[in-house]
Amino acid sequence: MRIGLLGYGKMGRAIEKIAQERGHEIAFRVDLDSDQKLSNYTAADVDVVIEFSSPHSAYENLKNCMKQGFKTVSGTTGWLEHKAEIEKLCKDNQAAFFYSSNYSIGVNLFFKLNKVLAGLLAPQKQYEIFTSEIHHTEKLDAPSGTAITLAEGIIENNPEKKTWVNNEIPKKDEIAIWSSREGKVPGTHAIKYISDVDEIEIKHTAYSRQGFALGAVIAAEWLADKTGVFGMDDMLKL
Repeated sequence: MRIGLLGYGKMGRAIEKIAQERGHEIAFRVDLDSDQKLSNYTAADVDVVIEFSSPHSAYENLKNCMKQGFKTVSGTTGWLEHKAEIEKLCKDNQAAFFYSSNYSIGVNLFFKLNKVLAGLLAPQKQYEIFTSEIHHTEKLDAPSGTAITLAEGIIENNPEKKTWVNNEIPKKDEIAIWSSREGKVPGTHAIKYISDVDEIEIKHTAYSRQGFALGAVIAAEWLADKTGVFGMDDMLKL
């Protein structure tokens, strides 16, 4: 399979390594520091584009991918206010768009566990809910897309919760996300339910970027023969 890389930072390089180990060809690498441009290529030149650029450029990158009819796997966060527009462009141009805030298989199972736990504990009014995320200091956005997905999963399954706030004391209908940036931590996410008498916690800790990169390549392999809008729930049948 021919894979185009849109964004060639640490994640792009990790994806390249795993893709090549799995027998795929890198058709192009487009980055701010490269001479290559996405407009130099068409959907005939590449089977799937994997986009891990930056929050500042992701929207324009994805808009161009959809207009050019690329099958695109995206993992960049910080642009999601435009997601509905990108999905419409995908359908209008018969492209394919696969988005996840986190490509780790373990994290996506964690998303499912989070929703189940939220539903079980929703009737138990004695518990306060707190979520936390820790990432490396190079991560530009806060809270992380993964933390937002976790908070939204709780909101979907707890009718008393309407929204989330970041690094603020929450109101009764809000969920607090506490974000920290330190060292070279790949990513840790935790959900806590705290009452006067006990505490329930679920947590996922990533040890390296390899799990994210592998998941992105697996998603590209899965997307190669499809059109439409998809996510990890579709691929993992969750």
